[in-house]
Amino acid sequence: MLAKSAPLRLMIYDRTCRGRRGLPGLSHAWITGALLYRGLGRFDATRGVTTWTEALDWLASFGDRPIASIQYWGHGKWGSARVADEALDADALRPGHPYYPRLKAIAARLLPDAASLWWFRTCETLGADAGHDFARRFSELMRARVAGHTYIIGPWQSGLHSLAPGERPTWSAQEGLLEGTAAAPARARWSRRGEPNTIHFLNGALPSGY
Repeated sequence: MLAKSAPLRLMIYDRTCRGRRGLPGLSHAWITGALLYRGLGRFDATRGVTTWTEALDWLASFGDRPIASIQYWGHGKWGSARVADEALDADALRPGHPYYPRLKAIAARLLPDAASLWWFRTCETLGADAGHDFARRFSELMRARVAGHTYIIGPWQSGLHSLAPGERPTWSAQEGLLEGTAAAPARARWSRRGEPNTIHFLNGALPSGY
């Protein structure tokens, strides 16, 4: 059991992807995953959100302990993570954007010396040139390690990489691309077991070296 003084491990997910015509959507999978991970003791709290404002406000205000890790489960594209149609991207990391003060408030709760991790378990977020740029900017703003993927993810999650403040991406900006270029990506590859830096969705920790 987690000690009451231990840093928090939090997870947010997009609860707007509900499916159509009575069929389950991806939100159902993320809800199930959140319950499973809570049951395994990997998260201290989870929250389904409909906007990034809701997500960031909750992360900034939940509990009174420092935050060791944050995972976001939802949709993504190159250089962004999305809640419904809202994008958390490079524009959101600049002063004047509504998300900026919220991100700074969260950053103030993270562990010193870039010891916290923010993991985007989303498709493509760290892929292509836009993903490289986002990873650098996000890690610098949050003063934390950022992790994410370069492929479309599902049960297998490929192209997992991370970056600490002051580092530069070591993975190719072409990784995970099926069509287009790093500067103008058009289509990503699906994750498969044999692709680079692949984990299974049941893997709850960032592997060493990733």
